Amino acid sequence: MVDASPITAVLGPTNTGKTHRAIERMLSHDSGMIGLPLRLLAREVYDRVSIQVGEARVALVTGEEKRVPRRPDYWVCTVEAMPVDLEVDFLAIDEIQLAAHDQRGHVFTERLLLSRGRRETWFLGADTMRPLVAELVPTASIVQHPRLSRLASAGAGKLSRLPPRSAVVAFSTPQVYEIAERLRAQRGGAAVVLGALSPRTRNAQVALFQSGEVDYLVATDAIGMGLNLDVRHVAFAALRKFDGRAVRDLDPAELAQIAGRAGRHLADGTFGTVAPLSLPDGVAFAIEAHRFPPVRRLLWRSSELDMSSIDALLASLRARPRVRSLRLVDDAEDTAALARLAEDPEVRARARGEEAVGLLWEVCRIPDFRKLLFESHVALLAEIYGQLSGPTAALDAGWMAARVAEIDEVGGDIDTLITRIASIRTWTYISNHARWVRDAAAWQERTRAIEDRLSDALHERLVQRFVERGGGAARRSRAASGARSSPGAPSTQRRAEAEPPAVPEGHPFARIAALRARLAPGPAAPALEDDRARWVEELVGAPHERFSVDVGGRIFDGERLLGQLARGPTLLLPDVRLAALEDLGAGARSRVLRRLVAFARDLVEALLAPLRSPEVRALPGAARGIVYQLEQGLGTAAARDAEEQVAELAPEGRALLAARGIEVGERVLYVQPLLRRGALERRLALCAAWFDRGRVPACPAPGAVSMAVAPGVDPKAYAAIGYPVFGTRALRADVAERVLRALASGEPAERLSGWMGCSAREAPRVAASLLG
Repeated sequence: MVDASPITAVLGPTNTGKTHRAIERMLSHDSGMIGLPLRLLAREVYDRVSIQVGEARVALVTGEEKRVPRRPDYWVCTVEAMPVDLEVDFLAIDEIQLAAHDQRGHVFTERLLLSRGRRETWFLGADTMRPLVAELVPTASIVQHPRLSRLASAGAGKLSRLPPRSAVVAFSTPQVYEIAERLRAQRGGAAVVLGALSPRTRNAQVALFQSGEVDYLVATDAIGMGLNLDVRHVAFAALRKFDGRAVRDLDPAELAQIAGRAGRHLADGTFGTVAPLSLPDGVAFAIEAHRFPPVRRLLWRSSELDMSSIDALLASLRARPRVRSLRLVDDAEDTAALARLAEDPEVRARARGEEAVGLLWEVCRIPDFRKLLFESHVALLAEIYGQLSGPTAALDAGWMAARVAEIDEVGGDIDTLITRIASIRTWTYISNHARWVRDAAAWQERTRAIEDRLSDALHERLVQRFVERGGGAARRSRAASGARSSPGAPSTQRRAEAEPPAVPEGHPFARIAALRARLAPGPAAPALEDDRARWVEELVGAPHERFSVDVGGRIFDGERLLGQLARGPTLLLPDVRLAALEDLGAGARSRVLRRLVAFARDLVEALLAPLRSPEVRALPGAARGIVYQLEQGLGTAAARDAEEQVAELAPEGRALLAARGIEVGERVLYVQPLLRRGALERRLALCAAWFDRGRVPACPAPGAVSMAVAPGVDPKAYAAIGYPVFGTRALRADVAERVLRALASGEPAERLSGWMGCSAREAPRVAASLLG
């Protein structure tokens, strides 16, 4: 598109009103479109614009949501989802500095080079983009506005002494949880904002903070992109993050983007660190003065794609830019998916001709919201393409319904719900492609309703875990009375802790307690024979999902304790002891016991499903030997114990194992899906039955990469839950291999302490054991 209309680059620090000015400018035109970096921010801007002009005139378009009235005048979109062929009078792109982002940058660069409004175009972003905007868009007029409020450094401060209306920023989910729990204990609670939260959950959490129910917010850098919050102080609890490739230091411009959330509009703000952490020399001054090195190169990918064949498409995606300030994106997720599917003979057979190749490219652009195993994502894409390129040219409704139904479950902990929300986003994205599904509107409504239910459940879990009811008010009341804050409850409590302690036999009140138990109402303690019989029949015929097991191996029906996993012939064949069912007859107890033993077998089968699929069992001999070792270790094995099989493993066998999530490392063999939270808890339950009492590790915190080795705990038990012991730490298997690779490349152990989840002082001992 020719730069015939005026182009303005509005560049500068945070809180200069860039986005607000762009919205007002857009509404002064008859039509307009604004591209935003986040789905959350797009929804926020959509709400703002809709309030001003009405929903009938505004369209919202993101990857997972499309609200398009009959004749919209204004389009609010995520940058990736912008309908670029649509002509509007005014067009704006926000946070244009993301053109330098490793994964998303090429999309922002394409918009910078090619997207224009008929009458006016605006690019909004950091001042670090000034030289490249001047070079690549020489007709652009660059303007800058002063920050509306002052941003000043406050140095380091203890978490317990942070001022109210503070946001504490960390860069890993476990650290966010840990800080939020400390604030609950010390200050009444905190709201939590993570990038993985849905807009509904994020808004509910922000509402806690904005309303003053809590005075603190704990977040990742998800708050750094234009989300408007009543934050007066930003405190960094970490200065390093994992960016998808490696753990690295944040550069000063990135820190400034986040620190700039403090002091919105005309209110001054401060930033600092949580002691003992401190900012490197010169960084605080750079943030205060808004002075940072300019961006040198932008990510790029050709927009002229050749759809004549898969190979031609791949070649056009790999074409190199002719401008030195542009760099070809070399690891884009959609290109990687296309390259992987290109190896599939069936996909190649179907993708013949421009239309079929174009469809394949559309499918490859389905985002991997789950971020679990790339092979799993590619397998899903292959299935989707197979159906869309088939005779019906649409997804099978029954197949899709079964996949969606698996996600529609509001039980589970915070991490489980976040995972389900990520999963439903995939189906929401798919349902918004009307050509792919029959009755697309109904599917969109269904997936949106599921996300809403999951979001509400997630908000409840976050409040239960991180907020002391009364929050800020309760904290202020305690402070006024001089009372010390009592420690918060542990993040994960066993159900039994909420129950009154059992009265020992022979105690003077034992008979009263027994009478009270018999008279207690509820289906979990039937008082009449008919009720007992009905309950037993229901229990014996119940599906696997009715029962649950905790990390101690206790089996529950809802809230009622039924039994306990006990040591059996092997780790994989636990027995069961009944508990608290003395009111049942011998026959009924026997039937319940059989059902619970069957549940225990189902538990093991479900846990080891990744190792027991027909595809895995059909693997060559050496690969099957590795699978056997992994089964015996509940998904983890020491490489030295499988040296013979590993030595015989051909490259093709290794690839087949990797495609199923089975990783053959230098020190550890492990199954990636069995490191997830739900699998970890089931592994602990089986360990509680097999290993002697007191020799089983505690349950790791969600997302924990390591644990300190506790005295008396059997090292085999650590390995059996996926945390083999190296020196003084039990490292999660995948982390151990990642650290080992970094050490082998010459990375100092001290710099990897964050990866290991230990102190820099402890890191060399762990590294020495890992290398030994």
